[in-house]
Amino acid sequence: MTNGQVGGLVGFSLMLATGQVLFKMAALASTRPGGAGFSLPVLLLVPSFWIALLLYGMATLLWIYLLQSIPLSRAYPFAALGFLFVPLMAVMIFGEKLSASYGAGVVLIVAGILVTTFV
Repeated sequence: MTNGQVGGLVGFSLMLATGQVLFKMAALASTRPGGAGFSLPVLLLVPSFWIALLLYGMATLLWIYLLQSIPLSRAYPFAALGFLFVPLMAVMIFGEKLSASYGAGVVLIVAGILVTTFV
């Protein structure tokens, strides 16, 4: 794989991770008054929901472009980078906490991606 292909795959994973954060923001913003559950009409008015959908659409186009020159079996492991990016963003944006065991798992995932890509 070329550096450009690897960069595209990492960018794809970052786009999906960012979309997940935006979906979480939309979920928090679309709760009914008083916290009484989900409200579709409210969700449809939340900008982060629409931005997330747009970002997912753009990520899909990038994915299709990348798959023109990268075998799916070599590209797909990069989707697992979401297990790194999403929690890090959740910590930074929502103040969520991560355990040491989660960190160890992420190290194993990244090691697997490195092995399948460069070895």
